Amino acid sequence: MNRPRHQAGRQDESKGRRPAHRVRLPGFVDDEIGLGDVVKHATRTLGVMPCGGCESRARRLNQWMTLSGRGEAKG
Repeated sequence: MNRPRHQAGRQDESKGRRPAHRVRLPGFVDDEIGLGDVVKHATRTLGVMPCGGCESRARRLNQWMTLSGRGEAKG
């Protein structure tokens, strides 16, 4: 059965969540860090005060994508 393109990579909820996308950035990232943590750090450095939705946004972005350094991307 053909599934629509937007659902092609999704797993059933009963099977659990998909693993986060992993991006290797040698020279820029030493340890593994989530995209949400990167955004949180950047906005705080710029002086933007966190709001109530910032933690949930960071959590969702961390689940969606992680950045790693030189080592093999785990997954």
